Amino acid sequence: KWGSLDSALNHFYNLEYDAAIAELQRGVAAEPDNAHLYDALAQSIQFRELFKVGALESELVTGNNSFIRRPKIDTTPQIEKQFFDQINKAMELCQARLKVNSSDTKALYALGVAYGLRANWNFLVRKAWREALHDATTARQMHDKIIQLDPSDYDARLVGGTHDFILGSLPTFYKLLGFLIGYHGDKEKGIRTLQEVAAKGKYNNIDAQVFLCAIYRREEKWALAAPLLESLISRFPRNYLLRFEQAQMYSATGKKDKAVESLLKVVDLKNSGAPGFADLPLARIYYQLGDLQFWYRDYDRAVENLKKAADGGASLDLNTGTLTWMRLGQVYDLTNRRQLAVEAYKKAIAFAPEAEAAKESKRYLSTPYRRQD
Repeated sequence: KWGSLDSALNHFYNLEYDAAIAELQRGVAAEPDNAHLYDALAQSIQFRELFKVGALESELVTGNNSFIRRPKIDTTPQIEKQFFDQINKAMELCQARLKVNSSDTKALYALGVAYGLRANWNFLVRKAWREALHDATTARQMHDKIIQLDPSDYDARLVGGTHDFILGSLPTFYKLLGFLIGYHGDKEKGIRTLQEVAAKGKYNNIDAQVFLCAIYRREEKWALAAPLLESLISRFPRNYLLRFEQAQMYSATGKKDKAVESLLKVVDLKNSGAPGFADLPLARIYYQLGDLQFWYRDYDRAVENLKKAADGGASLDLNTGTLTWMRLGQVYDLTNRRQLAVEAYKKAIAFAPEAEAAKESKRYLSTPYRRQD
């Protein structure tokens, strides 16, 4: 007996992707005709790749990389094949059921999820914009059909809400692509839809809540983010990214002491060997502390913690490592240590040349960084 989907998803939301993948592999072996399990397995493979390079953290926590500017995510041909094997199997199963009954809502749902996951891969890994937009639109159409058949299905609204928000957030050029295929997006409508899914969805309520946290951060709606974060931390206590996000939220709202308290709680969990925290590199915590102190102009402590983070660079993902060196260079510029600043910027560029922070660091090689309030 392989376990349950709930158990696999619990691992997934606690960042334990290998454990989720192992459970889901047993699941598809036990239930080879269940398209939902192939979707869940593909999603776990995809998010493991995002997690490895810090893409989840940069989007949910640091807010550094716009989803439009994100560099291509490198993976291996073997992992890409593993991902597409699951997607293709899910599509095959769903299409066979829809040939029998074109109004099979379960098949429509799983097929829409498969198209949505393929859209994510096309954009994040292949940087194939048009293919990603086409797949996202197909996923939307599948789930819109479910809503027409069953207006009470709030889970089917997640894709539409996400689609509306993303298309509504795109620059004009990309919005034109949306108009060409019949959708132009609407940020506020997308947020309202996601709020409905978060409140009334049976299966997608967690995904909606996580996405809303990221949206509220982008929109600086901290009062709405706070209770969602507290709920998610309580439900998924091994997910340290949620605690980092909570610290960022406190920092952005001027509650420095509460922000530091949140990060010190992570240190305590790390030192106590708490599940999910025992293997968390201290360097990642040092970066969070240094970044917080940078924004509050506590430059001496910022340098101390950022240097500790840099010393543990081998344990940092590409996003955090590049940000660490860039932030260190900025502090050196602000404290009139130009030679050290230039050295730090060069290390940021070398750490991950395609990262947004590396490109930003290149500008500071010729022009020292200055803060703008």
